[in-house]
Amino acid sequence: ERQLVESGGGLVQAGGSLRLSCAASGFDFDDYALGWFRQAPGKEREEVSCFTSSDAITYYADSVKGRFTISSDNAKNTVYLQMNSLIPAATALYYCAAVSVVLFRAHTPRQSCRVGNFTPLGYWGQGNQVTVSP
Repeated sequence: ERQLVESGGGLVQAGGSLRLSCAASGFDFDDYALGWFRQAPGKEREEVSCFTSSDAITYYADSVKGRFTISSDNAKNTVYLQMNSLIPAATALYYCAAVSVVLFRAHTPRQSCRVGNFTPLGYWGQGNQVTVSP
């Protein structure tokens, strides 16, 4: 059974850092693109970052570029999102998601790293809350 489980969220002051983890059981990282998405209260879910392990494609939303880093430990089947210089606008429920790398490669990384491309054929975790206080 394929499952994504996020952890590592919490409360942090503005300017601080957090690292989210996503344990991806049942996935071969060579066959899937992994992504982080977030949903703030009253807003639509949006992309944060995506990557493919097989060909090292990495994409970041403009709002997090230079502050967030996506990485993976293939031996542990875990994807990470290191978040530095956090701002209150980053407060959201953060989701890990996976989709077939074939579907991801059908478009440019900017086009592929979208909620719509990870549903309905993708997989999603349950979400992990990140709260950044002023």
